[in-house]
Amino acid sequence: MSELIPAPRAVEGPMRCAVTLDRDTTLWAAPGTGTTERWLRATLGAALGLPLPPGPQDARDSVRLHLDDTLGPEAYRLGVVSGRGVEIRGGDAAGVFWGAQTLRQLLGPDAFRRAPVRPGAVHVIPHQMVEDAPRFAWRGLLLDVARHFMPKDGVLRYLDLLAAHKLNVLHLHLTDDQGWRIEIERYPRLTEVGSWRTRTKIGHGASPLWDEKPHGGYYTQDDIREIVAYAAERHIAVVPEIDVPGHSQAAIAAYPELGNTDVIDTTALSVWDTWGINPNVLAPTDNTLRFYEGVFEEVLALFPSEFIHIGGDECPKEQWRRSPAAQSRIKELGLADEDELQSWFIGHFAKWLSARGRRLIGWDEITEGGLAEGAAVSSWRGYAGGIAAARAGHDVVMCPSQHVYLDHRQAPGEDEPVPIGYVRTLEDVYRFEPVPPELDEEQTPHVLGAQANVWTEVMEDPARVDYQAFPRLAAFAEVAWSALPAPAERDFTGFERRMAAHYRRLDALGVAYRPPAGPRPWQRRPGVLGRPVDGPPPNS
Repeated sequence: MSELIPAPRAVEGPMRCAVTLDRDTTLWAAPGTGTTERWLRATLGAALGLPLPPGPQDARDSVRLHLDDTLGPEAYRLGVVSGRGVEIRGGDAAGVFWGAQTLRQLLGPDAFRRAPVRPGAVHVIPHQMVEDAPRFAWRGLLLDVARHFMPKDGVLRYLDLLAAHKLNVLHLHLTDDQGWRIEIERYPRLTEVGSWRTRTKIGHGASPLWDEKPHGGYYTQDDIREIVAYAAERHIAVVPEIDVPGHSQAAIAAYPELGNTDVIDTTALSVWDTWGINPNVLAPTDNTLRFYEGVFEEVLALFPSEFIHIGGDECPKEQWRRSPAAQSRIKELGLADEDELQSWFIGHFAKWLSARGRRLIGWDEITEGGLAEGAAVSSWRGYAGGIAAARAGHDVVMCPSQHVYLDHRQAPGEDEPVPIGYVRTLEDVYRFEPVPPELDEEQTPHVLGAQANVWTEVMEDPARVDYQAFPRLAAFAEVAWSALPAPAERDFTGFERRMAAHYRRLDALGVAYRPPAGPRPWQRRPGVLGRPVDGPPPNS
């Protein structure tokens, strides 16, 4: 398969005859293929020193881009034909772009650099044909920029890494107890107060270690516009997450009236500096609803994505049980309990978003107390929530924590930095199956796809994010894109062989991945407590 990752559906060749790309190679682009045309010149051309000037459609050894309505969404056909050049046909603009990503891999690791390392070199691609199409429409990565802030340039870099692996959704976890990362103009204290904390726990909750340096940062609205536009050029949707009603202490620290003021002194709260499930949740009041409607109005103006993620997970109900105001609201609405109160809260925003042409998606806790009409579910506590949602006719993104939480440790050894959760090796991720066998033929289409999640409680900088994400994200990308056999039948040995070539691409991109032999000395974190979980993870 020419060492391609993710694996394509069909490859003919390569053969001995070849196409040569050099400074005289021209680029012809049909109307509607402009994103790929620009990317080829700005990224691939810059890496290899190829100007790729416009040229006629029939130029010899040229690169040609076409739309082809005989192909499906995101599908492509890449032909490298001696004497004719390179032709990429896509079922849509995204398909053409994914074909260009395959061309980049065929050109070798130098194509993944930012400037030529061999100026004037001639680039030879053997004659071959590649036909490909994705298995799932949602192929995502969650980046948690709330726990540890990732500056804008790091997010743009990750969009390039997603594109290189044919992933098409970036889920940005923008708010949590430990930080609020998006400018909301009508509520300036969300970033003035909520975007930084005075110190940070080093390691997991039981660790006695602290980083006493203040931590913070946020994206201005122009930063967000830039991120969204950069993603769109790469056919990636950016799905924002604004967490409600739990994981909200940063917001309450900025605006204390959002909390349960009849239970605790919310004016004493600051942005949380440690990890775990926080008891301080939003009050289920009209004031809170109006406040977050104002937040979401600005979010919708920045993010054109169909889906808006509202969190909905890990919302302790103790404050609501003790709150006269919350209990009065339960009685007023005729609800049975606090679970139904959360369902009412989520349902309010499901209707609010639907009225504006958007769809709510949340973690699988939003199924508790009744799932809002039209809501989609990110199934993280195993498969069960996703199965129940799909059976009820709701769309699902499968991201079970025991399989595709990339913050979980990659090996059982003591050298693994800050070990979290189950051992999830490269092979474990490669054998992840997003569609559980419990779903029948009518329910299976409700599985929109899959997502790998990178939670950053113990990832203090982009190098640590790289270490946890790669190489496992490459295995996940193949699971989400390629038409693989059942997990036990997958050719992991063949994948490892292709990864040997892919590591050179990651090296050229500057990715600080975990080497197959284990962490390098500077990737370890000796003496920092984690939260390892022994034994095999449950498969439910």
